[in-house]
Amino acid sequence: MKTLLTKKTIIIASASVIVAIITIISVNVFNSPGPVTGVANAVTRPVRALASTVANIFETIYASIYKFESLMNDYEEVMRRIVEYEANVRDATEIAEENIRLREMLDFRQRHPDYDHEMVQLKNWGSDNWSSSFEIDMGYMNSAIEVGYGVATEYGVLIGQVAEVRATTSIVITILDTTFSAAAVVGEGSGGATVKGDFMFMRNGLLVLDHIDDDLIVIPGAYVATSGLGGVFPAGLIVGEIVEVSRHTSGIGRYATVKPVREIDTISTVFVITNFERAG
Repeated sequence: MKTLLTKKTIIIASASVIVAIITIISVNVFNSPGPVTGVANAVTRPVRALASTVANIFETIYASIYKFESLMNDYEEVMRRIVEYEANVRDATEIAEENIRLREMLDFRQRHPDYDHEMVQLKNWGSDNWSSSFEIDMGYMNSAIEVGYGVATEYGVLIGQVAEVRATTSIVITILDTTFSAAAVVGEGSGGATVKGDFMFMRNGLLVLDHIDDDLIVIPGAYVATSGLGGVFPAGLIVGEIVEVSRHTSGIGRYATVKPVREIDTISTVFVITNFERAG
């Protein structure tokens, strides 16, 4: 097989040399390629045509690749501008929200000139399955905050109560915490009740209205607010909205589940009420 291939190679190479020599002689003698060269051209024409087609295909592919790269560059530039635009929109939105929040806080002060209060920022949440609390950025060294003070939002919504005061920070239990309780009223009706945290309901973001006076009208959708009795919290702070009213399993007395009017874990700034006018 190796010998056969060698012989074929020699024959092809010899034929190629002969064709080349004849072509050179024809050009020099007849001043034209000659018949042999014509035949060679005729034989190689399909090959040359195929080569030309392949070259055109590669040129088209190259042009497409170049166009694709150009489109990708344009796409990346557009995406960069979109990211910048979204960042600008976020900044503008945050500024607008901050302005609204500051106006609401100013309104809170104007609506409650009888309150002395400290505006504080939330730092860390300490909520778990057993409690609900957060840390604020003021303590006894940089504020007048004391244990037992109520904590509310700029809307006058009760969030919780100061449970521990440290040097520069304090711990606030939320209204969902099992140790929280406050004297409450429902709507404009007479009679009172107690709103408090309850372990069975806090996991669902609810607290309980209990010890409800018999003449107090309690219906789903009604708002629960602090009554001011006991002097712990000022009257009129909104606690939540009644979800469902039930009777105790003993059959004696009613209780209701209450949903906070504000998602507690979305709050970042609150007021600690350090003093207020107590009801006579």
